[in-house]
Amino acid sequence: MKKSLKNLRSLRRIKIVVQYVGTNYAGWQIQPNQKTIQGEIENAIFLALHEKCEVVGSGRTDAGVHALAQVAHFDTTSKIKAEKICYVLNEYLPRDISILESEEVSDKFNARFSAKKKTYQYNFYVSKIPLPCFAENYAHVPFDFDILKAQSVLDEFIGEHNFAAFCSSGSKVDLKDAVRTIYSLKIWQTDKQTYRMEVSGNGFLYNMVRIIAGTLIEVGCGKINPKKIKSIIKSKNRKHAGKTAPACGLTLKEVDYTARIRKKKAA
Repeated sequence: MKKSLKNLRSLRRIKIVVQYVGTNYAGWQIQPNQKTIQGEIENAIFLALHEKCEVVGSGRTDAGVHALAQVAHFDTTSKIKAEKICYVLNEYLPRDISILESEEVSDKFNARFSAKKKTYQYNFYVSKIPLPCFAENYAHVPFDFDILKAQSVLDEFIGEHNFAAFCSSGSKVDLKDAVRTIYSLKIWQTDKQTYRMEVSGNGFLYNMVRIIAGTLIEVGCGKINPKKIKSIIKSKNRKHAGKTAPACGLTLKEVDYTARIRKKKAA
């Protein structure tokens, strides 16, 4: 049954910023008989606001992937003050999901399509033996890792490229349209055994960040020749890039809706 014009006028669009540990979830998007981040938030809205609302996220993080500041929106007729909604919803959410903030926005705002830039980070540790204390938020690398080798190829990824070689099979994107722009890519050592990669871009293909991470790790471990990175990108062939790094190391750090970054085309 269609909502009346009166009800449509009373709808408010609420933007929320969500932090979660994705270990126990089958990703962001609702799936049959699966526990998901979107599903938990929609259930919290139903219990707290007594409404069935669709929550639209900035993107669909995969199973096991985490977020420091995922952005989403939903429409509600609730009269609760927008800035108080985050506190109300948190009462009904599990401990590994929290709404950090909530605010009312224009109905023209769309968490997915209004995004200008996304930043992901990938954490891994180097050890001959898997270490349980790192298992939830870090990927394990059992080989010697030369960070200088990995850093030597970062510039090859910067700019606008067709990243088909860094897209897993199963993507709904036509690989001819797999052009994305990477604004920045860094990798550094955070502690004696731990490392972090951080990448910002206007959008990412299915598993693209994890494949870039896996490729850089293989460069640092001596499995991929640094001189081949440029040709790997140009090949547009997934078989030429590195392995898809494990989901546990990946975190969505930030979604930017105000960025005005001049696209830099790679030579």
